[in-house]
Amino acid sequence: MARTGSPDPTNDIELDAATQGEQNADVADASPDGGYGWVVVASCFTLNGFTWGVTASFGVYLSEYLSLGVFPEARPLDYGFVGGFNFAFAMFVAPLATYLTRKFGKRSVLLCGSILQCSGYVAASFATKNWHLYFSQGLLVGCGIGFIIIPSMAILSQWFSRRRSVANGISSAGSGVGGVMFTWGTASMIRSMGLAWALRTTGLVTLAANITATLFIRDRNHHIRPTQLAFDVTLLRRYEVILLLLWAFITMFGYITLLFSLSDFATSIHLSRSQATDIVGFLNLGTAVGRPIIGILSDRFSRTNTAAVLTLVCGLICFALWLPDTSFGLTVYFALTCGAILGVFWMTIGPLCVEVAGLKNLPSLLSLSWVTIIIPTASSEAIALVLRRPGASRPYLYPQIFAGLSYTIASLFMLELWRVQRRRRVP
Repeated sequence: MARTGSPDPTNDIELDAATQGEQNADVADASPDGGYGWVVVASCFTLNGFTWGVTASFGVYLSEYLSLGVFPEARPLDYGFVGGFNFAFAMFVAPLATYLTRKFGKRSVLLCGSILQCSGYVAASFATKNWHLYFSQGLLVGCGIGFIIIPSMAILSQWFSRRRSVANGISSAGSGVGGVMFTWGTASMIRSMGLAWALRTTGLVTLAANITATLFIRDRNHHIRPTQLAFDVTLLRRYEVILLLLWAFITMFGYITLLFSLSDFATSIHLSRSQATDIVGFLNLGTAVGRPIIGILSDRFSRTNTAAVLTLVCGLICFALWLPDTSFGLTVYFALTCGAILGVFWMTIGPLCVEVAGLKNLPSLLSLSWVTIIIPTASSEAIALVLRRPGASRPYLYPQIFAGLSYTIASLFMLELWRVQRRRRVP
Protein backbone atom coordinates (compact mmCIF):
# COMPACT_ATOMS: atom_id res chain seq x y z
CA MET A 1 0.00 0.00 0.00
CA ALA A 2 1.37 3.42 -0.91
CA ARG A 3 2.15 5.85 1.84
CA THR A 4 -0.17 8.82 2.26
CA GLY A 5 0.96 12.33 3.00
CA SER A 6 4.37 11.75 1.40
CA PRO A 7 5.46 14.64 -0.86
CA ASP A 8 8.05 12.58 -2.69
CA PRO A 9 7.35 9.18 -4.29
CA THR A 10 11.02 8.19 -3.90
CA ASN A 11 10.29 7.69 -0.18
CA ASP A 12 9.25 4.15 -1.10
CA ILE A 13 12.75 3.41 -2.38
CA GLU A 14 15.47 2.34 0.03
CA LEU A 15 17.59 5.39 0.78
CA ASP A 16 21.29 5.38 1.44
CA ALA A 17 22.56 6.46 4.88
CA ALA A 18 23.37 10.03 3.93
CA THR A 19 20.03 10.71 2.22
CA GLN A 20 18.11 9.10 5.07
CA GLY A 21 20.00 11.22 7.57
CA GLU A 22 18.98 14.39 5.71
CA GLN A 23 15.34 13.27 5.60
CA ASN A 24 15.33 12.46 9.32
CA ALA A 25 16.85 15.84 10.06
CA ASP A 26 14.01 17.51 8.14
CA VAL A 27 11.45 15.62 10.22
CA ALA A 28 13.26 16.56 13.43
CA ASP A 29 13.38 20.23 12.42
CA ALA A 30 9.58 20.19 12.23
CA SER A 31 9.41 19.37 15.96
CA PRO A 32 7.91 22.17 18.07
CA ASP A 33 10.97 22.07 20.38
CA GLY A 34 8.71 23.22 23.21
CA GLY A 35 5.07 24.28 23.55
CA TYR A 36 2.89 21.36 24.59
CA GLY A 37 6.09 19.32 24.50
CA TRP A 38 6.86 20.59 28.01
CA VAL A 39 3.55 19.14 29.23
CA VAL A 40 4.67 15.84 27.72
CA VAL A 41 8.01 16.22 29.55
CA ALA A 42 6.11 16.70 32.83
CA SER A 43 3.97 13.63 32.10
CA CYS A 44 7.00 11.49 31.26
CA PHE A 45 8.79 12.86 34.35
CA THR A 46 5.87 11.63 36.46
CA LEU A 47 5.74 8.25 34.74
CA ASN A 48 9.48 7.77 35.28
CA GLY A 49 9.14 8.77 38.91
CA PHE A 50 6.36 6.32 39.68
CA THR A 51 7.83 3.41 37.71
CA TRP A 52 11.64 3.42 37.61
CA GLY A 53 11.74 5.65 40.71
CA VAL A 54 9.82 3.06 42.72
CA THR A 55 11.98 0.27 41.32
CA ALA A 56 15.12 2.20 42.32
CA SER A 57 13.99 1.89 45.93
CA PHE A 58 14.03 -1.93 45.73
CA GLY A 59 17.33 -1.83 47.60
CA VAL A 60 15.32 -0.94 50.72
CA TYR A 61 13.15 -4.03 50.26
CA LEU A 62 16.23 -6.12 49.44
CA SER A 63 17.94 -5.05 52.65
CA GLU A 64 14.72 -5.85 54.56
CA TYR A 65 14.39 -9.29 52.97
CA LEU A 66 18.07 -10.17 53.55
CA SER A 67 18.29 -8.82 57.10
CA LEU A 68 15.03 -10.21 58.52
CA GLY A 69 14.77 -13.46 56.57
CA VAL A 70 11.14 -12.71 55.64
CA PHE A 71 10.99 -15.89 53.54
CA PRO A 72 13.12 -18.54 55.32
CA GLU A 73 13.40 -20.82 52.29
CA ALA A 74 14.69 -18.03 50.02
CA ARG A 75 18.35 -17.53 49.19
CA PRO A 76 19.95 -14.12 48.49
CA LEU A 77 20.02 -15.18 44.84
CA ASP A 78 16.20 -15.35 44.83
CA TYR A 79 15.82 -11.76 46.01
CA GLY A 80 18.29 -10.62 43.37
CA PHE A 81 16.07 -12.07 40.66
CA VAL A 82 12.98 -10.33 42.08
CA GLY A 83 14.58 -6.90 41.58
CA GLY A 84 16.06 -7.84 38.23
CA PHE A 85 12.68 -9.04 36.97
CA ASN A 86 11.34 -5.46 37.27
CA PHE A 87 13.69 -4.42 34.49
CA ALA A 88 13.82 -7.71 32.58
CA PHE A 89 10.07 -8.14 32.15
CA ALA A 90 9.65 -4.44 31.38
CA MET A 91 12.03 -5.00 28.47
CA PHE A 92 10.61 -8.43 27.60
CA VAL A 93 7.16 -7.00 26.87
CA ALA A 94 8.61 -4.16 24.75
CA PRO A 95 7.71 -5.73 21.37
CA LEU A 96 4.20 -6.51 22.62
CA ALA A 97 3.81 -2.98 24.03
CA THR A 98 4.96 -1.52 20.71
CA TYR A 99 2.46 -3.67 18.79
CA LEU A 100 -0.42 -2.91 21.17
CA THR A 101 0.34 0.82 21.04
CA ARG A 102 0.08 0.74 17.24
CA LYS A 103 -3.16 -1.27 17.37
CA PHE A 104 -5.04 0.27 20.32
CA GLY A 105 -3.29 3.56 21.02
CA LYS A 106 -0.94 4.71 23.73
CA ARG A 107 -3.49 5.52 26.45
CA SER A 108 -4.98 2.03 26.51
CA VAL A 109 -1.52 0.51 26.92
CA LEU A 110 -0.47 3.05 29.57
CA LEU A 111 -3.64 2.44 31.61
CA CYS A 112 -3.14 -1.32 31.37
CA GLY A 113 0.44 -0.89 32.60
CA SER A 114 -0.69 1.28 35.52
CA ILE A 115 -3.15 -1.40 36.67
CA LEU A 116 -0.58 -4.20 36.30
CA GLN A 117 2.04 -2.35 38.32
CA CYS A 118 -0.40 -1.56 41.11
CA SER A 119 -1.64 -5.17 41.15
CA GLY A 120 1.93 -6.43 41.47
CA TYR A 121 2.68 -4.42 44.60
CA VAL A 122 -0.66 -5.23 46.21
CA ALA A 123 -0.25 -8.95 45.43
CA ALA A 124 3.30 -8.89 46.87
CA SER A 125 1.87 -7.75 50.20
CA PHE A 126 0.11 -11.12 50.51
CA ALA A 127 3.15 -13.22 49.50
CA THR A 128 4.04 -16.14 51.79
CA LYS A 129 6.69 -17.81 49.62
CA ASN A 130 9.54 -16.41 47.58
CA TRP A 131 8.03 -17.57 44.28
CA HIS A 132 5.03 -15.37 45.08
CA LEU A 133 7.45 -12.42 44.96
CA TYR A 134 8.74 -13.60 41.59
CA PHE A 135 5.24 -13.36 40.16
CA SER A 136 4.03 -10.20 41.95
CA GLN A 137 6.85 -7.77 42.77
CA GLY A 138 8.87 -9.19 39.89
CA LEU A 139 6.78 -10.20 36.87
CA LEU A 140 3.59 -8.16 37.34
CA VAL A 141 5.39 -4.97 38.35
CA GLY A 142 7.91 -5.43 35.53
CA CYS A 143 5.23 -5.94 32.88
CA GLY A 144 3.33 -2.92 34.18
CA ILE A 145 6.43 -0.74 33.95
CA GLY A 146 7.07 -1.98 30.41
CA PHE A 147 3.56 -1.07 29.25
CA ILE A 148 4.05 2.41 30.72
CA ILE A 149 7.63 3.25 29.74
CA ILE A 150 7.84 1.74 26.25
CA PRO A 151 5.07 3.88 24.66
CA SER A 152 5.98 7.06 26.57
CA MET A 153 9.71 6.99 25.83
CA ALA A 154 9.21 7.06 22.07
CA ILE A 155 6.72 9.94 22.33
CA LEU A 156 9.01 12.42 24.08
CA SER A 157 11.61 12.65 21.30
CA GLN A 158 8.85 13.55 18.80
CA TRP A 159 8.42 16.94 20.45
CA PHE A 160 12.04 18.11 20.43
CA SER A 161 15.05 18.34 18.11
CA ARG A 162 17.69 20.81 19.39
CA ARG A 163 16.54 20.36 23.00
CA ARG A 164 15.96 16.61 22.73
CA SER A 165 18.64 15.59 25.25
CA VAL A 166 17.58 18.29 27.71
CA ALA A 167 13.98 17.09 27.51
CA ASN A 168 15.05 13.47 27.97
CA GLY A 169 17.35 14.49 30.83
CA ILE A 170 14.54 16.28 32.68
CA SER A 171 12.15 13.42 32.02
CA SER A 172 14.59 10.74 33.20
CA ALA A 173 15.37 12.82 36.31
CA GLY A 174 11.89 11.80 37.40
CA SER A 175 13.28 8.37 38.27
CA GLY A 176 15.75 10.06 40.62
CA VAL A 177 13.09 12.22 42.27
CA GLY A 178 10.80 9.21 42.56
CA GLY A 179 13.67 7.16 43.92
CA VAL A 180 14.36 9.75 46.61
CA MET A 181 10.69 9.89 47.62
CA PHE A 182 10.15 6.15 47.66
CA THR A 183 13.49 5.25 49.25
CA TRP A 184 12.92 7.27 52.40
CA GLY A 185 9.16 6.93 52.10
CA THR A 186 9.30 3.14 51.87
CA ALA A 187 11.62 2.89 54.87
CA SER A 188 9.28 5.12 56.85
CA MET A 189 6.19 3.14 55.80
CA ILE A 190 7.83 -0.17 56.74
CA ARG A 191 8.69 1.18 60.19
CA SER A 192 5.25 2.68 60.83
CA MET A 193 2.87 0.35 58.96
CA GLY A 194 4.81 -2.82 58.31
CA LEU A 195 6.06 -4.39 55.09
CA ALA A 196 2.66 -5.50 53.76
CA TRP A 197 0.97 -2.10 54.00
CA ALA A 198 4.06 -0.38 52.59
CA LEU A 199 3.66 -2.50 49.45
CA ARG A 200 -0.08 -1.85 49.20
CA THR A 201 0.32 1.88 49.67
CA THR A 202 3.05 1.99 47.04
CA GLY A 203 0.79 0.24 44.53
CA LEU A 204 -2.15 2.58 45.07
CA VAL A 205 -0.03 5.73 44.95
CA THR A 206 1.62 4.67 41.68
CA LEU A 207 -1.78 3.90 40.15
CA ALA A 208 -3.13 7.39 40.91
CA ALA A 209 0.00 9.19 39.67
CA ASN A 210 0.40 7.16 36.46
CA ILE A 211 -3.25 7.54 35.45
CA THR A 212 -3.03 11.31 35.96
CA ALA A 213 0.09 11.56 33.78
CA THR A 214 -1.51 9.36 31.11
CA LEU A 215 -4.38 11.81 30.70
CA PHE A 216 -2.00 14.60 29.65
CA ILE A 217 0.43 12.75 27.37
CA ARG A 218 0.07 13.30 23.63
CA ASP A 219 2.03 12.01 20.61
CA ARG A 220 2.78 13.47 17.15
CA ASN A 221 2.39 10.27 15.14
CA HIS A 222 0.25 12.04 12.53
CA HIS A 223 3.32 14.22 11.73
CA ILE A 224 6.14 11.71 12.22
CA ARG A 225 4.43 8.58 10.84
CA PRO A 226 6.75 6.22 12.78
CA THR A 227 7.17 2.64 11.60
CA GLN A 228 6.36 1.23 15.08
CA LEU A 229 7.60 -2.23 14.13
CA ALA A 230 8.09 -4.56 17.10
CA PHE A 231 11.11 -6.14 15.42
CA ASP A 232 12.79 -4.41 12.49
CA VAL A 233 15.70 -6.80 12.05
CA THR A 234 16.93 -4.90 9.00
CA LEU A 235 18.36 -2.34 11.45
CA LEU A 236 20.80 -5.01 12.63
CA ARG A 237 22.60 -4.75 9.29
CA ARG A 238 24.04 -1.41 10.39
CA TYR A 239 27.38 -1.39 12.19
CA GLU A 240 26.33 1.62 14.28
CA VAL A 241 23.23 -0.21 15.54
CA ILE A 242 25.31 -3.21 16.63
CA LEU A 243 27.72 -0.94 18.53
CA LEU A 244 24.84 0.84 20.25
CA LEU A 245 23.22 -2.44 21.32
CA LEU A 246 26.51 -3.87 22.62
CA TRP A 247 27.00 -0.74 24.70
CA ALA A 248 23.47 -1.11 26.10
CA PHE A 249 23.94 -4.81 26.87
CA ILE A 250 27.18 -4.49 28.82
CA THR A 251 26.28 -1.23 30.59
CA MET A 252 23.27 -2.86 32.22
CA PHE A 253 25.43 -5.33 34.17
CA GLY A 254 27.08 -2.44 35.97
CA TYR A 255 23.91 -0.36 36.30
CA ILE A 256 21.74 -2.98 38.02
CA THR A 257 24.59 -4.07 40.29
CA LEU A 258 25.12 -0.52 41.49
CA LEU A 259 21.45 0.35 41.78
CA PHE A 260 20.42 -2.62 43.93
CA SER A 261 23.62 -3.48 45.84
CA LEU A 262 24.48 -0.24 47.62
CA SER A 263 22.02 -0.73 50.47
CA ASP A 264 23.28 -4.20 51.38
CA PHE A 265 26.87 -3.05 50.75
CA ALA A 266 26.35 -0.35 53.38
CA THR A 267 25.29 -2.91 55.99
CA SER A 268 28.24 -5.12 55.00
CA ILE A 269 30.66 -2.35 56.08
CA HIS A 270 28.80 -2.13 59.42
CA LEU A 271 26.60 0.88 58.73
CA SER A 272 23.13 0.91 60.30
CA ARG A 273 20.00 0.02 58.33
CA SER A 274 18.96 3.67 58.57
CA GLN A 275 22.28 4.73 57.04
CA ALA A 276 21.90 2.07 54.34
CA THR A 277 18.54 3.58 53.41
CA ASP A 278 20.16 7.02 53.31
CA ILE A 279 22.74 5.73 50.84
CA VAL A 280 20.03 4.63 48.39
CA GLY A 281 18.33 8.00 48.85
CA PHE A 282 21.54 9.89 48.09
CA LEU A 283 22.09 7.73 45.00
CA ASN A 284 18.70 8.77 43.68
CA LEU A 285 19.29 12.38 44.68
CA GLY A 286 22.41 12.37 42.52
CA THR A 287 20.30 10.97 39.68
CA ALA A 288 17.69 13.72 40.04
CA VAL A 289 20.29 16.50 39.97
CA GLY A 290 22.69 15.04 37.42
CA ARG A 291 20.45 13.94 34.57
CA PRO A 292 19.15 17.36 33.45
CA ILE A 293 22.73 18.71 33.54
CA ILE A 294 23.94 15.83 31.41
CA GLY A 295 21.06 16.48 29.01
CA ILE A 296 22.28 20.06 28.55
CA LEU A 297 25.84 18.83 27.92
CA SER A 298 24.57 16.25 25.42
CA ASP A 299 22.71 18.88 23.40
CA ARG A 300 25.70 21.22 23.42
CA PHE A 301 28.31 18.60 22.58
CA SER A 302 28.21 15.25 20.79
CA ARG A 303 25.59 12.98 22.35
CA THR A 304 27.60 9.91 21.44
CA ASN A 305 30.80 11.35 22.85
CA THR A 306 29.03 12.43 26.06
CA ALA A 307 27.59 8.92 26.55
CA ALA A 308 31.01 7.35 25.95
CA VAL A 309 32.83 9.61 28.40
CA LEU A 310 30.21 9.26 31.14
CA THR A 311 30.16 5.47 30.80
CA LEU A 312 33.95 5.37 31.16
CA VAL A 313 33.93 7.80 34.10
CA CYS A 314 31.33 5.70 35.91
CA GLY A 315 33.56 2.63 35.57
CA LEU A 316 36.61 4.53 36.84
CA ILE A 317 34.65 5.92 39.81
CA CYS A 318 33.74 2.37 40.83
CA PHE A 319 37.45 1.53 41.06
CA ALA A 320 38.59 4.85 42.52
CA LEU A 321 35.83 5.46 45.11
CA TRP A 322 33.75 2.33 45.67
CA LEU A 323 36.58 -0.22 45.86
CA PRO A 324 38.37 1.38 48.86
CA ASP A 325 35.11 2.47 50.54
CA THR A 326 34.74 1.57 54.23
CA SER A 327 32.98 4.63 55.73
CA PHE A 328 29.59 6.36 55.65
CA GLY A 329 31.04 9.64 54.34
CA LEU A 330 32.80 8.10 51.36
CA THR A 331 29.77 5.96 50.56
CA VAL A 332 27.56 9.06 50.50
CA TYR A 333 30.03 10.85 48.22
CA PHE A 334 30.22 7.84 45.91
CA ALA A 335 26.41 7.51 45.84
CA LEU A 336 25.91 11.18 44.93
CA THR A 337 28.66 11.20 42.29
CA CYS A 338 27.82 7.86 40.75
CA GLY A 339 24.08 8.48 40.97
CA ALA A 340 24.40 11.45 38.63
CA ILE A 341 25.86 9.34 35.81
CA LEU A 342 25.22 5.62 36.39
CA GLY A 343 21.95 5.76 34.41
CA VAL A 344 23.59 7.28 31.33
CA PHE A 345 21.81 4.63 29.24
CA TRP A 346 18.33 5.90 30.21
CA MET A 347 19.32 9.53 29.66
CA THR A 348 20.72 9.06 26.18
CA ILE A 349 19.18 5.98 24.55
CA GLY A 350 16.29 7.90 22.93
CA PRO A 351 18.43 10.67 21.35
CA LEU A 352 21.12 8.13 20.39
CA CYS A 353 18.57 5.93 18.60
CA VAL A 354 17.43 8.99 16.62
CA GLU A 355 21.04 9.80 15.65
CA VAL A 356 21.77 6.22 14.61
CA ALA A 357 18.53 5.25 12.84
CA GLY A 358 16.40 8.38 12.49
CA LEU A 359 13.17 9.57 14.07
CA LYS A 360 10.93 7.33 11.96
CA ASN A 361 12.79 4.23 13.14
CA LEU A 362 12.95 5.34 16.80
CA PRO A 363 10.23 2.98 18.16
CA SER A 364 11.73 0.04 16.28
CA LEU A 365 15.31 0.60 17.45
CA LEU A 366 14.13 1.29 20.99
CA SER A 367 12.27 -2.02 20.88
CA LEU A 368 15.49 -3.79 19.84
CA SER A 369 17.33 -2.00 22.65
CA TRP A 370 14.83 -3.21 25.24
CA VAL A 371 15.13 -6.81 24.08
CA THR A 372 18.92 -6.53 24.15
CA ILE A 373 19.03 -5.69 27.86
CA ILE A 374 16.65 -8.41 29.09
CA ILE A 375 19.44 -10.83 30.06
CA PRO A 376 21.67 -8.37 31.94
CA THR A 377 18.80 -6.73 33.80
CA ALA A 378 17.44 -10.11 34.90
CA SER A 379 20.74 -11.59 35.99
CA SER A 380 23.00 -8.73 37.13
CA GLU A 381 21.96 -8.50 40.78
CA ALA A 382 21.80 -12.29 41.06
CA ILE A 383 25.39 -12.44 39.74
CA ALA A 384 26.43 -9.73 42.22
CA LEU A 385 24.91 -11.64 45.15
CA VAL A 386 26.65 -14.83 44.03
CA LEU A 387 29.97 -12.96 43.80
CA ARG A 388 29.39 -11.50 47.26
CA ARG A 389 31.45 -13.16 50.05
CA PRO A 390 29.53 -12.88 53.36
CA GLY A 391 31.87 -12.96 56.34
CA ALA A 392 34.94 -11.85 54.38
CA SER A 393 36.77 -8.64 55.23
CA ARG A 394 35.59 -7.14 51.92
CA PRO A 395 32.32 -8.95 51.04
CA TYR A 396 31.59 -6.82 47.96
CA LEU A 397 35.05 -6.84 46.38
CA TYR A 398 34.07 -8.97 43.38
CA PRO A 399 30.71 -7.23 42.71
CA GLN A 400 32.59 -3.91 42.80
CA ILE A 401 35.09 -5.13 40.21
CA PHE A 402 32.25 -6.60 38.14
CA ALA A 403 30.40 -3.27 38.03
CA GLY A 404 33.52 -1.25 37.24
CA LEU A 405 34.59 -3.56 34.41
CA SER A 406 31.07 -3.55 32.93
CA TYR A 407 31.04 0.22 32.54
CA THR A 408 34.65 0.40 31.34
CA ILE A 409 34.20 -2.25 28.64
CA ALA A 410 30.87 -0.78 27.54
CA SER A 411 32.49 2.63 27.02
CA LEU A 412 34.80 1.14 24.37
CA PHE A 413 31.84 0.31 22.12
CA MET A 414 30.43 3.82 22.48
CA LEU A 415 33.82 5.35 21.72
CA GLU A 416 33.94 3.25 18.56
CA LEU A 417 30.45 4.47 17.61
CA TRP A 418 31.62 8.06 18.11
CA ARG A 419 34.66 7.37 15.90
CA VAL A 420 32.50 5.90 13.12
CA GLN A 421 30.06 8.82 13.20
CA ARG A 422 32.89 11.35 13.23
CA ARG A 423 34.58 9.70 10.24
CA ARG A 424 31.27 9.69 8.31
CA ARG A 425 30.84 13.43 8.86
CA VAL A 426 34.28 14.22 7.50
CA PRO A 427 33.96 15.03 3.76
